[in-house]
Amino acid sequence: MRKARIKLTSPDFKLLEDICEKIKEVANRTGVKHSGSIPLPTRKLTVPTRKGMPGGGTSSIDKWEMRIHKRLLDIEADERTLRRIMRVEIPEQVHVEIELKE
Repeated sequence: MRKARIKLTSPDFKLLEDICEKIKEVANRTGVKHSGSIPLPTRKLTVPTRKGMPGGGTSSIDKWEMRIHKRLLDIEADERTLRRIMRVEIPEQVHVEIELKE
């Protein structure tokens, strides 16, 4: 049996959880074994920017942060299940990687 490892990443946490639930529903409906969603460490991207005008004065800095959340799903996938997973509508903010293993 082939396994599909699905890796989902997104800056929007709620959107990511919704997509994971939809994929799990597809797996439950088709009756295949699945494990997940396994949360992976959140990646934090910080960008320091200077608040004040360039030149004189004290330097005050703002820090902007973007968090990238990741989830991992393992599904024992047959062809029918993978086709149904591909039909799930995925927004632009969510990045999906599907890796097939024998």
